[in-house]
Amino acid sequence: MAATDVSQLYDTILILDFGSQFSHLIARRIRELGIYCELLACNVKISDVKFKPKGIILSGGPYSVYEEGSPHVDPAVWDLKVPVLGICYGLQEIAHTMGGKVQRCDKREYGKAEIDIISPSKLFAGLSHPTVWMSHGDSLSAAPAGFTVVAKTSSSPFVAVENEEKKIYGIQFHPEVTHTPEGTMLIKNFVAGICGIKSGGWSMNSFIDTEIERIRTIVGPTAEVIGAVSGGVDSTVAAKLLNMAIGDRFHAIMVDNGVMRLRECEEASVELREKLGINLTVVDAADLFLGKLKGVTDPEKKRKIIGNTFIEIFEAEAAKLEADVEKKGRKIEFLLQGTLYPDVIESVSFKGPSATIKTHHNVGGLLANMKLKLIEPLRELFKDEVRALGELLKIDANLIWRHPFPGPGIAIRVLGEVTPDQVRIAREADYIYIEEIKKAGLYRKISQAYAALLPVKAVGVMGDHRTYEQVIALRAVETTDFMTADWFEFPYDVLKKISSRIINEVKGVNRCVYDISSKPPATIEWE
Repeated sequence: MAATDVSQLYDTILILDFGSQFSHLIARRIRELGIYCELLACNVKISDVKFKPKGIILSGGPYSVYEEGSPHVDPAVWDLKVPVLGICYGLQEIAHTMGGKVQRCDKREYGKAEIDIISPSKLFAGLSHPTVWMSHGDSLSAAPAGFTVVAKTSSSPFVAVENEEKKIYGIQFHPEVTHTPEGTMLIKNFVAGICGIKSGGWSMNSFIDTEIERIRTIVGPTAEVIGAVSGGVDSTVAAKLLNMAIGDRFHAIMVDNGVMRLRECEEASVELREKLGINLTVVDAADLFLGKLKGVTDPEKKRKIIGNTFIEIFEAEAAKLEADVEKKGRKIEFLLQGTLYPDVIESVSFKGPSATIKTHHNVGGLLANMKLKLIEPLRELFKDEVRALGELLKIDANLIWRHPFPGPGIAIRVLGEVTPDQVRIAREADYIYIEEIKKAGLYRKISQAYAALLPVKAVGVMGDHRTYEQVIALRAVETTDFMTADWFEFPYDVLKKISSRIINEVKGVNRCVYDISSKPPATIEWE
């Protein structure tokens, strides 16, 4: 039988997550080396893992191994007889399990440190830079029997230990962060050198063919698939993969909710249907959405109205498609979702599932009501991998690099009541803003930018007339993870041109302001 899990198609490193804020970075560094890896909770039962890993990495974590209730790996990990690398808490887990001693440091060690490599090691082969990043409150006070001390610092005598015969290695520092300059080389020494996985086996070039075959295996020769598309990079790339795998048996549905960006539905429709050949149905529901939003000012109510209305429309359209499909003697059996690997990591982390689910990424309610099986072709990919995949699939660069857009769309960028005229103002201002950012060559330097329409009016003068019109707030941020963000420092001449164009070209606006708030304490979106 053909493999239906990506981990069965590639040599795979297993990362066991003890709740470190850096765990996802370990996965990123390994993927960047062209080697496939998966991250699971530290307490997963090895018998439940669907693949035999070529090596295991134990992440850091905020716990103390000697305290009651602290997390520990399944003892079966050690029976696999594969190389193991413990990082920070992972090192302490190795020591605690194998008879070493771990104790609380007199003083927590956090920040850069200079290490002294005192014994030759395959793990440190080729490393010349002694600077590493520490973040720990516990440390080894005695190495387990059979382990050699490889590196130390002036304050920590057991920074790196190893048992070369058993291929078990432990380090007190974090090689996955950029503050450890040669950390990626150390990780490569482990996954490629010690575990013996050839770099480059995992790539988006190889992923296309294997994923298409995997989709065909999962869906089979007759089943049909439906999925919502928005014109964003995730849903577009996922839709194209389905199209390449099963052709018109994939049915894409785009719902025009009336609060998309200016001309976004029209442009996305052309890209999906005419350029990419995707079997697409566009539902114009703008009047229905705007009608339901009339008089609503609370942002959470806006979100719920848009989310619930979308589900109603999608299910109604799916029922029509299913009736047509059944006439051909076939059945819709699968629902496409554009889930990415960071969403998976969040759900499998030792800290447990997130308390909040992004309803615009994972459409709640659809699966339960429609009794469809999920198919998630991007489930194992990070965002940059999705973009690289999009480029290989010849998807338009403007779409691939488009900034994130919230599920409720312009509705939460119009502060206050959402009316057709308020949407027009916000759309037109946003279009000019993004157009000028692109002209200035700044678009890819900014992580997210948009124009918000404030529910206030200001006095102004245009020509010989006094005006009393609305205010546009411009927002632009730089971020790597969207958990924290800094406001973007525009050249003044660019801001000046943007403001001038918006005030002169958008009817109903006489003032622009630029938001210079960082996250936290502010959020990226205003609502």
